[in-house]
Amino acid sequence: MATATQGSTQTASTLKAFEEKIHAQIEGAKTKLQQFEATAKEKRSAAETATVNNLKTAKQNIDRKLQDLKATHEAHVAHAKSDIEADVAKFKASVEELGTKFKSSKK
Repeated sequence: MATATQGSTQTASTLKAFEEKIHAQIEGAKTKLQQFEATAKEKRSAAETATVNNLKTAKQNIDRKLQDLKATHEAHVAHAKSDIEADVAKFKASVEELGTKFKSSKK
């Protein structure tokens, strides 16, 4: 019985560490996204505002998946983590791409 408790404690701490890693990865992108949102509103650009809103939805989906990860069966945790990591990579790349578009439109 002590082994089962020890295993679930270890799994919980592993998931907590993963969650903290993901939050750290998206925090910088989230800050940039907020800046882009302010610029899009200032410019009143419907296309840029729509892109920002889509990225905000993507971030919310990542947050939801992180929350769902806590209830994921142990056999599916590795797959769920890789899905989340892929979503984070795509989110960050999209934010960077939007930043590049903002920079090029200012020139």
